[in-house]
Amino acid sequence: MQIEFQTSVGRKRKNNQDTVGVYKNKKNITLAIVADGMGGHQAGDTASYLAVTGLGEVWEETMLTQKDDVCDWLVDHIQEENARIFDQGSINPEMFGMGTTIVSTVILEDELILAHVGDSRAYIVRDEEIKQLTDDHSLVNELIKTGEISAEMAQNHPKKNILVRSIGVPGEVEVDISLISFKPQDMILLCSDGLTNMLTDDEIKEVMLTDSLLKNRVEKLIELANIAGGTDNITVLIIDFDDDLQEDTP
Repeated sequence: MQIEFQTSVGRKRKNNQDTVGVYKNKKNITLAIVADGMGGHQAGDTASYLAVTGLGEVWEETMLTQKDDVCDWLVDHIQEENARIFDQGSINPEMFGMGTTIVSTVILEDELILAHVGDSRAYIVRDEEIKQLTDDHSLVNELIKTGEISAEMAQNHPKKNILVRSIGVPGEVEVDISLISFKPQDMILLCSDGLTNMLTDDEIKEVMLTDSLLKNRVEKLIELANIAGGTDNITVLIIDFDDDLQEDTP
């Protein structure tokens, strides 16, 4: 297994409100996280940073290996980060209302545990096909599910960026948890919407299936998103389970 990630400010934003991180616990179990912050000034930066580092640093102290325990841990600690971010925003006027999305995965022996809130996504590439594993917690996705608009109409909808779920809200937030079995040739992509708003799933798949170094695939996705407009921050994290993958070393 190899993991590569990169984040870019894009071409239109002045600062990068995305945060990405990979952490291992005391049993060498990997947690990968992507968060896309929201809020003025430095608030979005702070919210995503708190969510990623808060989860990651606590994960490093655990010895969890069982999926039920991991699922409970992810929900509980995402709730804790939700409360912490809300509290920070409440006491600091410059950070009032800050929030973040989060998409995270814990990699067990032959299974992934996904936890997410918001519209940052997880995909799997298997047998030369790509499939979205997460459900966007956005207004336009709710409209699509109720049949009020089509997926094509959603691409340019004026309320496309409105979320119906995020981290940093009062009370509890609903966290989506799913378990995904994986095979040796599978790839997992975690990304912020700065990628998926610029590239189609098929364009993403085409890059993911190239035989170049894994690092090159990550860089190519970000390059193409910037070429397509780069209207938002772009974060890409790829997990490749191919044991025969060429090492990213000279």
